[in-house]
Amino acid sequence: MKIKRLIGINGGTFDPIHFGHLRPALEVLYALKLDEMRFMPAGIPVHRPQPLATIEQRCDMIELAIEDQPNFVLERLEMAIGGPSYTAQSLVHLKQAEPETGLVLMMGTDAFAKFDTWKDWQTILTLANIVVTHRPGEPLPRQGAVGYIFLNHWVPHLTQASGQIVDLPVTQLDLSATTLRAYLQHGDPVDYLMPAKVAAYIKKNHLYQP
Repeated sequence: MKIKRLIGINGGTFDPIHFGHLRPALEVLYALKLDEMRFMPAGIPVHRPQPLATIEQRCDMIELAIEDQPNFVLERLEMAIGGPSYTAQSLVHLKQAEPETGLVLMMGTDAFAKFDTWKDWQTILTLANIVVTHRPGEPLPRQGAVGYIFLNHWVPHLTQASGQIVDLPVTQLDLSATTLRAYLQHGDPVDYLMPAKVAAYIKKNHLYQP
């Protein structure tokens, strides 16, 4: 089947979204010539602690963060599905809804290091390609189960609709949502770490307070 569109999928809790999520996504969008990048917040994540903000609040923050970038899109699929969020399940739904769309799952090296433990990870590679983002010069996996997956699916450029892995050095801020929540809880400024509209929403709705 001919692929008519190519979209990136950037999943996570986004609790809250910040520039460490946004800048790498923009670089992936342009480097891989994607038609759009979708931000897909997890409803109930299975590999990390539960978010402090509700899924509705996290969607609101994403919308505010991306409203000035026309190729960034909020994907509400996992909120609509409900229950625990599994990437393979979500990709099945996306592919059924848009069979002529190619999917590129965006993952950082920390997430990819545990990829072999993900539920139905083999299914993911039948439905999508993967782009592993990393800091320039950062070593890529070469050993163990994940190293085997990486080496057996790595290509320099994507040439098919699924089953391939590329890597991309990106600008990565040494920033996490955990750190941001700590700043917010202590009343420390978060200027230049997240979009001002998101910071204003957090303040207005009294999120991440002691």
